[in-house]
Amino acid sequence: MKGMELSKAYFEEYGRPLIEGPFSAYKSQIAAGLVGEGSECFGFDDEFSQDHDFGPGFCIWLPEKTYQEVGAQMQQAYEGLPRTYKGYTRIPTAQGGGRVGVFSIESFYSKYTGLSGAPKDNLEWFRIPERFLATATNGQVFCDYQGTFSQIRSSLQSFYPEDVLKKKLAARTVIMAQSGQYNYPRCMKRGELHAAYLACGEFVRAALSAIYLLNEQYMPFYKWAFRGAERLNVLQGAFHDLKELALLSDSMENRSKKEWLIENICIETGRELNLRGFTRTTDSFLQSHGEELMTGICDTRLKNLHIMADAN
Repeated sequence: MKGMELSKAYFEEYGRPLIEGPFSAYKSQIAAGLVGEGSECFGFDDEFSQDHDFGPGFCIWLPEKTYQEVGAQMQQAYEGLPRTYKGYTRIPTAQGGGRVGVFSIESFYSKYTGLSGAPKDNLEWFRIPERFLATATNGQVFCDYQGTFSQIRSSLQSFYPEDVLKKKLAARTVIMAQSGQYNYPRCMKRGELHAAYLACGEFVRAALSAIYLLNEQYMPFYKWAFRGAERLNVLQGAFHDLKELALLSDSMENRSKKEWLIENICIETGRELNLRGFTRTTDSFLQSHGEELMTGICDTRLKNLHIMADAN
């Protein structure tokens, strides 16, 4: 049974009656669901996921003022819910690392974004790493009577403003150019295989992030990044090449193949930037695309940052 399905069923059987019964006076201010850390929140859980931090559970979110008033009582009531459900044991909130239980809306979002609500300007958006935005916007909201939690969630899901997107893509394309197109071949020519391994790793991470960004999706942390990209539509050819690249060792016999894959990924990325209207250059060296992206940024605070500056 998938974790989200399990948790939603548990909520409907025990959580909703809790909200509509003992805490009905606060119902209009409550949101509940399962969002945040854990493979089940991304829908990636499997039989291996059940060896730790897995089981029925959900989150209840309250405005800070209400949380201060009744949060402890609600948490106590949550702890009193059945420990087992459909053959699974519920994770105690402390043992689960605070993944489930009762939270204030402000503290929940602040944990991942550093903000109590939605970002208000480009710099606030820029400073939030993609993996944290992916975590703050995954999962499901089972109910939201007031709508505040979902309003913040919807704002975050709307993705980066265009200037922020361009700045992040500028950093990714320059890293791809320098690590993959420039430094990887040079390291291989020198026989510096350890350095080549690091260069290729930098390229893979930057290229994978660029694919997510051009799909207007947040890349989750490394464990799920490749798996999540299977769901994306844009640059699937480049993603296929990237998977092949990641599996090839940095040996001399693989050098030509890896350099070809790197170049092909960069060419496809450049073409997509052209299609989006972000760049006009047809130079296959992505450094040119990164520099052009920077010139297209209107916000001077972002425009004046180093081309490789990023929150990740």
